[in-house]
Amino acid sequence: MMAHPDDAEILCAGTMIRLRDLGWEIHIATATRGDCGTISHSAEQISAIRSLEAERAASIIGGTWHTLDSKDGKVCYDPPTLEKAYDLFRRVAPGLVFTHPPRDYMMDHEMTSHICRAVSFLYAAPNISSLPLIPGSSVPYLYYCDPVEGIDPLGNPVQPATLVDVTNQMELKTQMLAAHASQREWLRAHHGMDEYIDSMKRFSADRGKLMGTQYAEGFIQHRGHPYPTDDILKRCSLISSTGVSPVFLKLIRKHASHRVLPKGQGEAECLAQSAKSPRNGGITRHWIPKFSRTPPA
Repeated sequence: MMAHPDDAEILCAGTMIRLRDLGWEIHIATATRGDCGTISHSAEQISAIRSLEAERAASIIGGTWHTLDSKDGKVCYDPPTLEKAYDLFRRVAPGLVFTHPPRDYMMDHEMTSHICRAVSFLYAAPNISSLPLIPGSSVPYLYYCDPVEGIDPLGNPVQPATLVDVTNQMELKTQMLAAHASQREWLRAHHGMDEYIDSMKRFSADRGKLMGTQYAEGFIQHRGHPYPTDDILKRCSLISSTGVSPVFLKLIRKHASHRVLPKGQGEAECLAQSAKSPRNGGITRHWIPKFSRTPPA
């Protein structure tokens, strides 16, 4: 769950694509419709435009877009917003959640992070929502994406604990971000260059340098009670515990003591093992804001 349309495309679309390629269903949720992302349209006009852009971006990888319909600059941790978020989580039964870090450059991001943490913790409680509880619902894996530009609000660098190689997914990730044409066109007119795309690629390249790849996305896993503490992305061999890709790690393993996944254990095998996890009751439902497999017949 992200704050605005285009946040997921910037911060975690490459990871979404990798998991999509393994057969996972994708849902992208935003707190707002992006009603302040303009200098020329009314709030109603830009909301309609950006809603269509968000739907189009998600559809590129076969995903579905949802919104809590809050307003830009007014995302608030309050009962009405929480109720919308609880209902959304009840409808999709997330098992893996990506959201903004608790501290970021703007309050909409921080509030969305707090909302997502609260709702992921309690959405499976029977009395929290009037919507039916899907069997297998439980406290999901929770990951925080990188803050914008990789720094906290005071300008201090934030080091990701998990890095996912998205080099092969960059072309499709770029297509998803480019679908948000209203934002791209405004920045091109304002900056005189395609800064919207270029800045995303620059930051992804900086994260890629940390793991010896061209592009990467960074995350920090929430491991507080009672969240799962094993790194599901590592288990699916997307990353290693240091953020170094398994291939790159093999080149330097004689200088390190980090554990590598067993030889031959690939992404599909790891995902299949996750699908059989008893904590999900045999039903695999993941959130990026949400990835999921179709429940077995």
